[in-house]
Order: sequence, then structure tokens, then C-alpha cells
Amino acid sequence: MHKKFKKFFSKIGPGIITGASDDDPSGIATYSIAGASQGYGLLWTALLTFPLMATIQEMCARIGVVTEKGLAGNLKSYFKSKILLYFLAALIIIANTINIGADLAGMAAATRLLIPVHPLLIAIFTTFLIIALMVYFPYKFIASNLKWLTFALFAYIASALIVKQDWTQIIFRSFVPEFTTNKNYISIFVAILGTTISPYLFFWQTSEEVEERKELEHEKHKRIIVTKHELKQVREDVNLGMLFSNIVMFAIIATTASTLFKFGINEIETADQAAKALEPLAGRAASLLFTFGIVGTGLLAIPVLAGSAAYAVSEIFGWKEGLSKSFRQARSFYVIIIVSTFIGFLMNFVHINPFKALFYTAVIYGLISPVLIFFILLLANNSEVMGKYKNNLVTNILGVLTLAVMTSAAALFIIVSFI
Repeated sequence: MHKKFKKFFSKIGPGIITGASDDDPSGIATYSIAGASQGYGLLWTALLTFPLMATIQEMCARIGVVTEKGLAGNLKSYFKSKILLYFLAALIIIANTINIGADLAGMAAATRLLIPVHPLLIAIFTTFLIIALMVYFPYKFIASNLKWLTFALFAYIASALIVKQDWTQIIFRSFVPEFTTNKNYISIFVAILGTTISPYLFFWQTSEEVEERKELEHEKHKRIIVTKHELKQVREDVNLGMLFSNIVMFAIIATTASTLFKFGINEIETADQAAKALEPLAGRAASLLFTFGIVGTGLLAIPVLAGSAAYAVSEIFGWKEGLSKSFRQARSFYVIIIVSTFIGFLMNFVHINPFKALFYTAVIYGLISPVLIFFILLLANNSEVMGKYKNNLVTNILGVLTLAVMTSAAALFIIVSFI
């Protein structure tokens, strides 16, 4: 049993880490708000986002493996508009930094439910811990520990099983979509799409596939030719990661719907509020599991957010990048990680409402996503870039559907928010 687990664990790649990091404290807050305010009404979105999310992430992973360049590096090589690249880089840094700030605040508040320490001290400790780990430790150490942190998300699956659920309604609402023109419903629906199919995941997935490949080539002291078998393993890793991410999303919505919504607690703004409200309704165990999940996934997601911004900006400006390089070898890359994380931490001092922060992040992600998905589709269908490993018909159909859904979501967001 131990050998089987070790073998399975060794096969866990960037896809699992990417999928798990998508359920960060900000995402948990969004899914909790969906369950508390709409009940089981938005459970069907987990079935919608899984194939869409998996399709785009698989394209990004394949682009990384075949080209051995990150997404920003490929965009720079094949689409010559510097203005567009600089614009995307600026938006990604801003959105990711805001997201880091919201995640740090969520983690600090959740940790306080477990340990009676001032949230600011917790945020300080977490910030410096994450920066130290990413700057001073080698890639293999970071990747290995990010894998372990994915297990924190099982807390949400466990809490969904502990809580008394109306499984008949859950099954019905999962397969029979309920859609209303209510402004709050539309806002949450768009926020779910924005927080689930997020641009930072595109950059992280592509760059981490490159890191994994370079690490393997370094160990074997030779360049490794891409094979169909390797791409099949990458696809399986991505699909498993995205499935895991959406199961966790489903579990959070179901748990908060069967507790908070059922008892009329519809107004929550943060994940820790959901965890605290769960205790008198679902018991101490469910509340603790929910809280533990917030802390664990925050430690996983913040390095991904900071790292994805660093990869994107470094490739756009031609700087040396990569977690496998030392600080001396990729100074600018690590400076972006440090500055982005530290500015996110400073957001705790200006008392920015976490929910509003998430709202603005979702707006930015909503604007970036359709543009990036469009270019990812172009790259993945370009014979010069991908050779014989370009998209097949099914992948293109799902990719175009994802583009259509995310573009419609961005338009909906603008309509319900500003008109």
C-alpha cells in the first residue's frame, strides 16, 4: 500500500497543483457565497466548468511541453504586439497581487479561529514564510511540498460528507440548471467562472510543465524528445487536477447550501465567516475542516499567484526566470515574487474589504480570460508552434465553447455591474 501511494504521489504533476490552487481562499469565499445565497441553485456550474477548465489547461500544458517556453514567451514570439503584452502583464500583476492580499487576509482570519493570535501577526508570518520558501529553496523542494498541500482540500469533501445533505435535490440541481436574471445570481455566476477559469492558472500550468521538463533533462543530461505517451500522461494529470478542483467547488457549494442557506444565513463576505457560521449548524468537526482547508489552500495558492505573475512578466521582458534557478541567476524573477507578495500583505493595513477586492480581481480576470483563451487557441492550432501536436477537433470545439462562455461572462459582468 505504501509503495502504491508513493508511486501515485510521484506521478502527481503540475496539473494537480494547478487544480488545487484554483480553490484558494478567494475561491472558497466565492463558492461559499454561492451556496449561502443561492442554495443548491448553482451546483450545476461545477459540471459546466470542469470540461472547459480542463480543455484550456491541457492546451497550456501541451504548449509548455512541446515548445519548452512559458505562455508569455510563446505570445511574445508569435504575436508581435508589445502594447498588448505589456497591458496583459500589468493586469496580471495587479489582479494577482490583489488576490494575494485577499488570500492572506482570509488565511489570517481563518487561522485566528484555530489559534488566538492577532491576524496581522499571522499575515506577517505567512508572508515571510512563503517568500523564504520560494526564494531560498530549490524547485524540487517547492514542488514536492505544494503536492502535499493539495491534501488540505480533502477537508471540504469530508465536511460535505459530515453535513446532512438533501442528496435528491443535489442530484437534481446538478443536472437541471437554474438560471435567473436576478442581479445577485448573475454576479455570483460570473464570479464563479472568473475564479475557476483564471488567467494566472494558464501561465502557471505552461511554465511548470517547462520547469518539470528542464528538471528531467538536467537529471538525464540530455534533451528529451516529446512523445504521445508523455502528452497522454500530461493530459491525465491535468484532467485529474481539474476534476479535483471542481469536486471541491461542488462540495463547498453543497455544504454551505445545506447549512447556511437552509438556516437563512445568506449574507457572508469571507471564507472564515462561512467556517465560523458552520459550527453551530453543522458541528465543530465541519467547521474545523472548513477552516483547515482555508489555511492549507492559501499556502498552496499564494506561491502560484506570485509565481505566475513572475513567469509572465519575466518572459515578456526577456529576463531569466524559473524556480529552478537561484536568486542570483534570476534576480528580476524573484523580485516580482517578493514585491507582489509583500504588496498583497500591505493590503491588510489599508483595510480593503476582501469581498470588494475579489470583485475587482474578478473584473480584471474576466477581461483578460477571453483575450488569453483566444491566443491560446491560436497557438495550440499553429503548426509552426505545435507541429503534429496541435489541437484536434474535439479540443477545438471545447476551446471555442470556453471562449464563448467566458466572453459572455465578461459582457454579463459589465452589464450587471456598471449599467
